[in-house]
Amino acid sequence: MKYLDEYRDGEAARRYAQAIARLVTRPWTIMEICGGQTHAILKFGIDELLPNSITLVHGPGCPVCVTPVDLIDKAIAIASRRNTILCSFGDMLRVPGSHKDLLSTKAQGGDVRIVYSPMDCLKIARQHPDKEVVFFAVGFETTAPANAMAVYAARQQEISNFSVLVSHVLVPPAMEAILSAPHNQVQGFLAAGHVCTVMGYAEYEPIARRYRTPIVVTGFEPLDILQGVYMCVRQLEEGRAEVENQYTRVVRREGNPQARQIVEEVFEVSPRMWRGIGEIPNSGYALRSAYANFDAERRFNLTARVAEESSECIAGLVLQGVRKPDQCPAFGTRCTPEHPLGAPMVSSEGACAAYYRYRRIGEPARI
Repeated sequence: MKYLDEYRDGEAARRYAQAIARLVTRPWTIMEICGGQTHAILKFGIDELLPNSITLVHGPGCPVCVTPVDLIDKAIAIASRRNTILCSFGDMLRVPGSHKDLLSTKAQGGDVRIVYSPMDCLKIARQHPDKEVVFFAVGFETTAPANAMAVYAARQQEISNFSVLVSHVLVPPAMEAILSAPHNQVQGFLAAGHVCTVMGYAEYEPIARRYRTPIVVTGFEPLDILQGVYMCVRQLEEGRAEVENQYTRVVRREGNPQARQIVEEVFEVSPRMWRGIGEIPNSGYALRSAYANFDAERRFNLTARVAEESSECIAGLVLQGVRKPDQCPAFGTRCTPEHPLGAPMVSSEGACAAYYRYRRIGEPARI
């Protein structure tokens, strides 16, 4: 099997694949939530190790991919202003807005800077007291503690020329939206291990019970994913629907109390728009009123914008596990990493980018 020699323990991978094959008696569809897991699955050919009756579909766990177009447009509007510095992680720069992206805004003279931590922005703000410094705060629960700490520190240090454009989304409400959709085909989940490192997994337990769907908290190494699939299939075959933790070396049921505390101090739960999916209630974070002065949308009086997405892009269906990237007519032709129609082709965690990089163009998806 191709890629098998790249596993840290190829023999263990074979044993897991054989154990899954012996266990399964009927077709099952399992969704890995995290885009990092998607890239590992495609890079190492994990889906090709599994029996044909197991289908892995790709979920909305790429924060760049689900950032709505109107927020990209707002970031571009901020970056286009004089005396303003917009800071962002690098994978946001190529994500298309309605008409352009942040990289082209930078090329046209906007002060757009790549940072590796939101705390870098505080240093930039202190160095440039005559300019407004804005951090594009994108991510799931994983990045929320660091972003919350930057806002908290800015208030403590009285850095008044710093603000954040918040685009934080939460995993459990997205899982419920997928499971309650009329076209849902997901029967089990591999939950994102890094999200659960922060938040724990207690909030997944009501979802598993309510929708009779097993959820396995899973890591990112090939053997992690194979073991997660095995645990999920075992539950499905036994008729169980529980939350199990494969990623025990990192994840605890209660998560990280200190990280959760700073998140709860700075953020509150709010509705959020998801690119290609729509609004999901209680699926994001917004700044609490005590930190409203650090809200870039409020500071720059950014109102709702009419945002346009490519009519060709099927990213919403990909993010909900209804279609696979290479089932898009534009995949690899009119949509490439150099000329993307949608965010999943740009992001380092995007499913379309994973297929483009690791799966031969034109190879049919196994459905």
